[in-house]
Amino acid sequence: MKMGLLLTGVGDKVMRLWSLSGYNCVGEYYIPDSAPVVDFDFDETKIVGLLGTRVGIWRRNGKRSIFPSCEGTFSKGLCMRYTDPEAVIGCEDGTVRAFDMYSRTCSRIIKMHAGPVTCLSLSDDHLILSGSSLGSVSISNLSSDQRVATLRSTNSGGIRTLCFNPSSLLVFAGTTIGYTHCWDLRTMKSLWETRISPNVLYSMQHLQNDTSTLAVGGIDGVLRVLDQNTGVLSSCIIGDDRPMDSSKNTNVFIKEKKGIRLSEDARIDKIPRTARPPITCLAVGMKKVVTAHNINYIRMWKFNV
Repeated sequence: MKMGLLLTGVGDKVMRLWSLSGYNCVGEYYIPDSAPVVDFDFDETKIVGLLGTRVGIWRRNGKRSIFPSCEGTFSKGLCMRYTDPEAVIGCEDGTVRAFDMYSRTCSRIIKMHAGPVTCLSLSDDHLILSGSSLGSVSISNLSSDQRVATLRSTNSGGIRTLCFNPSSLLVFAGTTIGYTHCWDLRTMKSLWETRISPNVLYSMQHLQNDTSTLAVGGIDGVLRVLDQNTGVLSSCIIGDDRPMDSSKNTNVFIKEKKGIRLSEDARIDKIPRTARPPITCLAVGMKKVVTAHNINYIRMWKFNV
């Protein structure tokens, strides 16, 4: 989520750019062949997408380019982050590969893990933070190709999602067995870890420059809000099945619903799945969180704080 826009389309044959103020699609970008989008990022002028073993660039004016020209020139990519001029790709073979968007070439290859790289985060000072299916987080310097440190947890489970807060220098990770972890990058030591779900956590994020709250979503469909500094869970929220109002806007159906705050002893497994579809990705904005789901809709959660 950037500039009031949200991009969707992972696993699909078309990426869509949405206006969060108008609740409408402002652009569609089609995938040229059989490979679905694995991951993507965007800025003011272009969209950069990972297509398995290839990278695509879609200009906002309609032009498109795919490289390398042939598939299979590097190990399958599982995740990607983009910071101009490079797309950084985490691969199945444990490497991270940086591609220059202007020369269309691989500028560096860094061995990060013994197992697949499942998630990435980039810092403004050229650090790459990568999570592995083997349960560790590795840190490397993009400019020197050197691995700086490895962060480990005391619990098993692969790292599934990762984010870095440059304001506090804290690193957050979510695992395949429902743990959230926090490390201080200044000391390279763990600050806290807590299990907030028995199931996989898919996505986590905080508001830019905020050092207080962390939003987390996963397969159980519950939106959770944690304290960044302590890991204490402050809120668990699901959507109400019953719509308060509905409308149609340029072929997009809009339903207004209330959010339900769960009690600490709530039995989540007893709550209907229709009220809590899996949260595959989320983005945090001012007084709102946007969540994407496997079904054909996205949710915008608005908070009166």
